[in-house]
Amino acid sequence: MKTDIILAGVGGQGILTIASVIGYASLEEKMYVKQSEVHGMSQRGGAVESHLRISSQPIASVLIPHGSADLILSAEPMEALRYLPFLSPDGWIITNAVPFLNIPDYPSLEQIEKEVKKMENSLWLDAEQVARDCGSPRSSNIVMLGAASGQIGLNLSSLQKGIVAVFGKKGRDIVEVNLRALEAGRSFSR
Repeated sequence: MKTDIILAGVGGQGILTIASVIGYASLEEKMYVKQSEVHGMSQRGGAVESHLRISSQPIASVLIPHGSADLILSAEPMEALRYLPFLSPDGWIITNAVPFLNIPDYPSLEQIEKEVKKMENSLWLDAEQVARDCGSPRSSNIVMLGAASGQIGLNLSSLQKGIVAVFGKKGRDIVEVNLRALEAGRSFSR
């Protein structure tokens, strides 16, 4: 088993939290995992990316080459568009439909959606609305993780344990709302 994942978004969207949950779940299943991250100007709404490689065999390189990502999981539409060249021909792109308007010449959402949906395996999801419906607007990143869970190659129970591990210090209520967000997102998983 091998899964190469690119996580993309902007500062404050929880990209590194998703990486932590997946990393914990990978270790729970005794998998090898390597992660690389770029923060950019993340505290000012800049790009954040993480390359995450999971395998049942040792992993030599942390970076994912162009054209070989099994999954691009993006918390922001334009960031999804930015990483399309990394997607393998049979890979999945799963993106939040809600833009983070941090630049004056942000492309039209319709243009971005059209490009993303050209990919054979794509999911365009309003994760922020799903998170609000779960009672926690801040959990849209975990909704996205749930939506991508069918493409990651890890058991749902391992992802749930990852959520407990990552959010456990914040209290049981925070853990519960994130577990609900994971389940809500999973209902969109293909």
